[in-house]
Amino acid sequence: VQLQASGGGLVQAGGSLRLSCAASRRTISSNAMGWFRQAPGKEREIVAAISWYSGSTHYADSVRGRFTISGDNAKNTVYLQMNILKPEDMAVYYCAAGVGLRGVVAGTCDYWGQGTQVTVSS
Repeated sequence: VQLQASGGGLVQAGGSLRLSCAASRRTISSNAMGWFRQAPGKEREIVAAISWYSGSTHYADSVRGRFTISGDNAKNTVYLQMNILKPEDMAVYYCAAGVGLRGVVAGTCDYWGQGTQVTVSS
């Protein structure tokens, strides 16, 4: 499974961006997908995740209410709509896929996409 992330860029604080992650195919080992981010000098953290099977979602406390993760089954694509962006959201964002929502949230992912930079100017 190959994951292709896109949609990063430069935005002012308070603005919005939408990230996309297209999977080349879906397998039982990629039945959940998520977005992670890593800022300079910080550890990678889960941002949001979604189960293809149940549609259940998970959000980090820091983004809940501002970010929305969704999936398009027909396109094998997951989106991350990011609203009310803050300077602290600035990071490289990675999409990943794995078995089950809980596993993805824990970072136990079998597949990782390349990162896409999100820059938020204050």
